[in-house]
This record gives sequence, C-alpha cells and structure tokens, in this order.
Amino acid sequence: MWLAALLLLLGPLIGAARAQGPELVARLSNDRLAITTAFTGGSIFVFGSTEEPLGPGGDEVVVVARGPAGPFVVRRKVEVLGMWFNGPSARFDAIPTYYAVTGTRPAWRILPEDARMQAGLGLDALPLVQTGARSPNFRAALLDLKKRAGLWIEDAADVSVSGSRLFSVRLPLPATVQPGEYRISVHLVRSRRIVATEELRFQIERVGTAADIADVARHQPVLYALICILLAGLAGWLGSVLFRRS
Repeated sequence: MWLAALLLLLGPLIGAARAQGPELVARLSNDRLAITTAFTGGSIFVFGSTEEPLGPGGDEVVVVARGPAGPFVVRRKVEVLGMWFNGPSARFDAIPTYYAVTGTRPAWRILPEDARMQAGLGLDALPLVQTGARSPNFRAALLDLKKRAGLWIEDAADVSVSGSRLFSVRLPLPATVQPGEYRISVHLVRSRRIVATEELRFQIERVGTAADIADVARHQPVLYALICILLAGLAGWLGSVLFRRS
C-alpha cells in the first residue's frame, strides 16, 4: 500500500523529470512538525526518483539532515573528598542540534574520503571546532552524548529503493529535538562522484502550551525558575500527604 501511495505522490514528479530531464527529484511528505506538550517524537519522510536505476553497479542516493546550529559544552566531573564537582570543560560552537545521514549504502562505501569529508557526510566529517580543554576525549564524549540522545544518527535506516528508480527513507526525530529550520540534502552519487543535489527545508515549531512554556523560560528565566521550584515543592507536599502513614 505504501508503494502505491508513493507512486501516486511521485507521479507528477516523474512526469516532470521525463519532460525536463533532471537526474534527481526529491520531496518531503510534509514540511512542518508541531511540538506540543504531548510530543514524544516524530520523523521526516523523504522520497523521490532518479533518472537512472539505483543499486549496486548503478546510482546511489545519500540523504543528510541538519538541524539548527548552536553551542554545546562538555564537562568532566571530578571527585573531591567524596563529592563530585564540575572539572575541565570543552566548548563546541555552531554544531548541529540534530544530524542524520543515511543512503542506499553507507557514504564511506560509495564516495572517496576527501569528497565525503567535504560534503560533511558522516559523524567523523562534522567540523567540530573545540575550545577550552583540548583532550580528544571531550569530542568522543560529545559524540556519545548526541548518539545516545538520538540526536546524531548515522546509517540507522537504509534508503529503500522500489522499482529501481524510486527511493524513500524515514529519519527519526526524538522527543528532545529542538525547534527551528532543518536542512535536508539529497545527493545523487554516480561513479563515486556527487552529480546532483536537492536541497529541502523542514520546520519544527512549538505550539500551544509548549510554546508558552518555552517563551517564559526564554524571556523570563527568573519567573520560570520560581514556578518550577513552587511546582516541585507542591508535588513533594502532595506526595507526603497521599502516602502518609496513619
């Protein structure tokens, strides 16, 4: 059934491709995702078609998604007299809050190393500029934190191919994904070279109560902190009343 729906969606695109001759056509099932207080995660569905057959010995497709960039600090905990304190830290500027890359085959199998690094295809190809502590352990810790949070993903799900020229992939979005504009690049690889690229945009935004809470936290942090303290105290008091032994 999903193949029939995909063919229906791609019908006009395939017709345009045959008429105008583009080697690659790619689209998103939708270009917007709303985050509410009940949001538990979502996905980006990317699909398209190619002029030449896909698969071993033919063309390949690589899809990469990047979320809005921002700074991230990695701190090392140190133990002093049985207590843990923040120790050395490293700051990484302008790193993607979300990053996912996948393809019909892994990018490192179908592209030369220099081309793959230049296109930023792979976690090891991310330009992570580090300041503060210089140990490479902080970079390794950053990669581990992002991967365990489901925010940096590499080859988690292969790009599916149907009818030799139709492709699709669903990129997962965890509940902690940040709002903003996401860029999705779809690359067509032929003979170990990127010969065509489609650039797409995807918007994630908070709505309703989630947007109101985020707005208070951003513009009135003191009020937000006081509300959190009051709610925590109220929860503790209710718990002591409900579970108080007679």
